[in-house]
Amino acid sequence: MNIAQEKQAVRHQWQGHVTEEMTQSYHNEGYLLLEGFASRAECEALMAQTKKLVDGFDADEHKVVFSAAGQSHAASDYFMKSASDISFFLEKDAVDEAGNLVKDKQVAVNKIGHALHDLDPVFDEFSHQKKMADLAYAIGFKEPRLLQSMVICKQPHIGGEVTGHQDSTFLYTEPQTCVGFWLALEDATTENGCMWGAPAGHEAPLKSRFVRAQAGQNGQAEMVMEQLSDEDLPPCDVALPAPQGTLILLHGRFPHLSPPNHSAKSRYAYALHMIDGLADYAAENWLQRKEGMPLKGFS
Repeated sequence: MNIAQEKQAVRHQWQGHVTEEMTQSYHNEGYLLLEGFASRAECEALMAQTKKLVDGFDADEHKVVFSAAGQSHAASDYFMKSASDISFFLEKDAVDEAGNLVKDKQVAVNKIGHALHDLDPVFDEFSHQKKMADLAYAIGFKEPRLLQSMVICKQPHIGGEVTGHQDSTFLYTEPQTCVGFWLALEDATTENGCMWGAPAGHEAPLKSRFVRAQAGQNGQAEMVMEQLSDEDLPPCDVALPAPQGTLILLHGRFPHLSPPNHSAKSRYAYALHMIDGLADYAAENWLQRKEGMPLKGFS
């Protein structure tokens, strides 16, 4: 990524507890980078479970390509149902014009989502552990609720770009409470598409909302981007390289992106988003859980 890096990311070492310095850094910068949050064993267990899930995925039955740049998946019924399921989305360069795989299945998946934290026992155990709860409460949650989860694969050579955005655009609450918990399952570097962000950019207003419009001719919900502010997002000009096991907390208005991965090394990450149960979750958001599947917190 050809961006002159003028600032270095603020980094903290996880020592098993949350410090006042960490919480202050999060509120000042809009992100919190914690090295050593997860052990190598924890990361390898999540990686192994990811590969097991992909092994069981029928790529011929569901050929849905995910595009974080163009949101081309948004009208897909398969995508909408993924709110309450474990679904698989392919890299655009992993399929031909007819939608057939041109890559091995294990290196074709762009991401897996969006209810891993509830439906898969390995991801459930990691997501609901005490250190995750401690972080949530420390940064201000009153009643944390685990909303969505996904493995983002960033496959070698074809890993897709994620353009600049704010997470609250897609997971809107009033007041805004969305926070991303992003874990590097593998080393994330400037070579394989690590995250870039805009420190203190969360102080800018929310630029847009991704909302449900009236159903289209096919009866499926249609999603549109509704502009809220004329202000440009602050530039994402600070790299956030993250060694394996690093957790990055992301304020819902923190602008961030990641470039495509043209390297020979994958960049797997596990991302979990939380909201506060005291806030109103917008009915216009794309992610709507099916009846009988309420959001969980920490016991």
